[in-house]
Amino acid sequence: MFIRKANENDIDGIIKLLYQVNQIHADGRPDLFKSGGTKYNKNDLMKIFGDNNKTVFVADDENEEILGYIICFFEETEETNSLNPIKTLYIDDLCVDENTRGKHIGRKLYEYVADYAKKENFYRITLHAWECNPSAVQFYKNLGLSTLYTAMEQIL
Repeated sequence: MFIRKANENDIDGIIKLLYQVNQIHADGRPDLFKSGGTKYNKNDLMKIFGDNNKTVFVADDENEEILGYIICFFEETEETNSLNPIKTLYIDDLCVDENTRGKHIGRKLYEYVADYAKKENFYRITLHAWECNPSAVQFYKNLGLSTLYTAMEQIL
């Protein structure tokens, strides 16, 4: 397995996985997520690839089949009267192919991005994990992430 920066040749493989991760969310929260959809399409991914404040890494095998991806956005909190300036690497999305889960590909992708963030002098890594995906929540806890804040809702 190899981890590298994604390019436009990886789009079809990434989109295949985008369908998989969306379906997990659609199964858990059909009121919010549409079954059979994706968060990003080909044009969206091309824009992400061309944005200096975003990056995508993929894990692939010797046949260049995409086994997983991680999409990252760079965020900076400006100093205010109550906040310190903070450079954050936000993980927008991470998915490992359902056929290769349990082989530590997600862990290796995360560790790769954590090393990248340290080299680029980010202060922290953040992400959102849906409560309807408890295996993802546990995965991130196992990596050492902790709850930053809790978002709550009341459906009316």
